[in-house]
Amino acid sequence: MVRGKYLASLKESIVNLDFNAVVETAKEAMDAGVDPQIAITDGIVLGMTIIGEKYETGEYFLSELVVAGEVMKEGMKVITPYIKGGSAKKLGAVVIATVEGDNHDLGKNIVTTLLRVHGFEVVDLGTDVPTDTIINAVKKRKPDILGLSALLTVTMPKMGEAIESLKMADLREKVKVIVGGSPVTSEFAESIGADHCAANALEGVKKCMEWVTPRETR
Repeated sequence: MVRGKYLASLKESIVNLDFNAVVETAKEAMDAGVDPQIAITDGIVLGMTIIGEKYETGEYFLSELVVAGEVMKEGMKVITPYIKGGSAKKLGAVVIATVEGDNHDLGKNIVTTLLRVHGFEVVDLGTDVPTDTIINAVKKRKPDILGLSALLTVTMPKMGEAIESLKMADLREKVKVIVGGSPVTSEFAESIGADHCAANALEGVKKCMEWVTPRETR
């Protein structure tokens, strides 16, 4: 019951865009022994999910999205050190980006946060990322997974462009490609040759975890 109180407060602090509340609640939750991963997935991430829903319905605008992202980061600063201490096992490496022409990063940031929480090494290339930059990152980092995000239908073809460029660079068979974003469908993902379309952040991370095994066993 006590844990639920902290999780609800974390969620509400994100939704209310309250910097002070998220920091204070995160500290209290950690002091009370709340599992840091649960605090993130069932507190902060749920709050960010609600933010995304409010944006899609027009209740929140881009300015609120930006602020919510900063509030999330403040909460994560408090909670993340509690995860690092007990996370000896490392899963796969991921390169993730929002494709060229698209500056939306709410969903990508949530996925990035969850991947790191679960032990992935994540290289976040940011937003509006040209295909060449994505391909060069895959060449350099040699990730297990490439994540591509788009929230605009006009930028979705850039996902297909990236996959074709992977093929031309003889990299396609060396990396799994997961795509996501509210307009992206499984049918579209299949049409461009992606390995999976994430229905949401949690489902996408689950799929990534299915794809990899701990590095020690490779």
